[in-house]
Amino acid sequence: MTRVLVAALPVITLSAQTQTPATPPAAPDACPEMATALTRLLNRDLSLRDWANVARYREMNRSLAAPAAGEARVVFMGDSTTDAWSNQARFGPFFPGKPYVGRGISGQTTPQMLIRFRPDVIDLKPKVVVILAGTNDIAANTGPMTNEEIQGNLQSMAELAKANGIKVVLSSIMPTAAYHAASNATPQSTLRPMPRIIAINDWMKRYAAANGHVYLDYFTPMLDAAGVMKAELTNDDLHPVAAGYAIMAPLAQAAIDKALR
Repeated sequence: MTRVLVAALPVITLSAQTQTPATPPAAPDACPEMATALTRLLNRDLSLRDWANVARYREMNRSLAAPAAGEARVVFMGDSTTDAWSNQARFGPFFPGKPYVGRGISGQTTPQMLIRFRPDVIDLKPKVVVILAGTNDIAANTGPMTNEEIQGNLQSMAELAKANGIKVVLSSIMPTAAYHAASNATPQSTLRPMPRIIAINDWMKRYAAANGHVYLDYFTPMLDAAGVMKAELTNDDLHPVAAGYAIMAPLAQAAIDKALR
């Protein structure tokens, strides 16, 4: 019988202050495979240590004062569309005069938002949360997701909000198109197929009605005669430009008003 000797792997430590990998220990010359494996392990993307990017708003959350008496704070939770919306340099004031807080992170999916829902929503003590999510799940930004898995994460966020006395506005996933796709790029309408968007939106509308939430329909007003996003509302067939946000803002405000009634 052949006996196989396995060398013990060295312990890998991280600096508590810098969170940078320690210097990889020298591997035996006779085992280049071990050296390669250790190098790959130590050089993994550091972002995996904060997969949900909870640190993005940590300091802003700490410095945000508690809502004043009678203040109807609203938190917008979402992905790049929400992230960009509160960028006043690009799109002007974000609901001027309103105590509204943007907590979007570009590229995020519903499981990532679910992880940061407590620090970025619940702990801020809003009266209402406006959730806009799902398009990046369909595009598999963090891996393949079924419609049911996306819906489950949206439902979990809504349940967390409700359990903490926060009114819920569930925003429809916006349409995509292929008007601006480069010849060598996959169109957004392929990455984010309209049938999946429609199916999740239909579920969202039913779920909101059955659970006392507000359904916010961005989808329908953004459609053109071909049934995709209007070309003038986007420059990449996915994200709204100023004209798109001009449609969204009054719809969001009406949904917030309804939730507060």
